[in-house]
Amino acid sequence: MEVLEAIKSRRSVRSYVPADLSSQQLQTLLEAATWAPSAGNLQPWEFVIVDNKDVMKQLARASLNQMWMVEASTIVAVCADLERTGMIYGERGKRLYAIQDCAAATQNLLLAACSMGLGTCWVGAFFENEVRGILKLPSHVRPLALITIGKPGEQPTAPPRKRLHEIVHYNAFGNPWVGSEK
Repeated sequence: MEVLEAIKSRRSVRSYVPADLSSQQLQTLLEAATWAPSAGNLQPWEFVIVDNKDVMKQLARASLNQMWMVEASTIVAVCADLERTGMIYGERGKRLYAIQDCAAATQNLLLAACSMGLGTCWVGAFFENEVRGILKLPSHVRPLALITIGKPGEQPTAPPRKRLHEIVHYNAFGNPWVGSEK
């Protein structure tokens, strides 16, 4: 699958059929995540793999009772080591760069999963301190995303996208960009 095809066909899957995720599949996804760019190449990401259904239920409850999450084969918690980025970039590194870096890693994981025929959903709606406790994260490691992964039980349709002329500006905000939109 080509990159643009994966970008355009990836969907948030919230229904899964029972299927195991192999350790090789998981390794491929995590390696893809680690090839994301990061500020100063500090690679602030930390990943917690969860396939224990009891722990998955706790995470689902901490995610505003999104119990569909338990249907997934695995949940990967994408976390940021704030000290790693903060020691070079200070508060801006902790508040911004670490989050940007982990978001790029998350997108890599999502696209790799799509290319492998796996379904994923990026869950950001959760009580951070509850997730921190469930996963036993140290205080300097912040949970940023919970990614459900598994064999999709649905094929969601593509949501509408804004047209480029609505959101792209040229040289300064408000100046329309005239491209060759289809």
